[in-house]
Amino acid sequence: MQEQRFTEKDWKLFRSKIADWQESYMDKLNREYIAILSEDANPSDKFWKLVKRIKEDKKKAGVQVRMSRSNLIYNLISLLNEGAITFEDLEDFSDGLKETVGVFIDK
Repeated sequence: MQEQRFTEKDWKLFRSKIADWQESYMDKLNREYIAILSEDANPSDKFWKLVKRIKEDKKKAGVQVRMSRSNLIYNLISLLNEGAITFEDLEDFSDGLKETVGVFIDK
């Protein structure tokens, strides 16, 4: 992406929303972890399944992102692909940003 397809307002809006998006996503993950721990299985099997899952999840944008303007579009695409946000969560962003992100995802 050579040209910047978002505004300063988009960047500020992203910074104001990312913490809530991540908290919501991590709440969803925590419920999934509880389900894993509640399975009818050996304690060791549940433990190692959970360890593997957390190792994978902690790399996701819904858990942590590199906060830089140059990563804004990539972060949004990752959040959408992970299910941390939906395209409707982008309604307050500029049309340019939504068009750019829309090219990379299946709405």
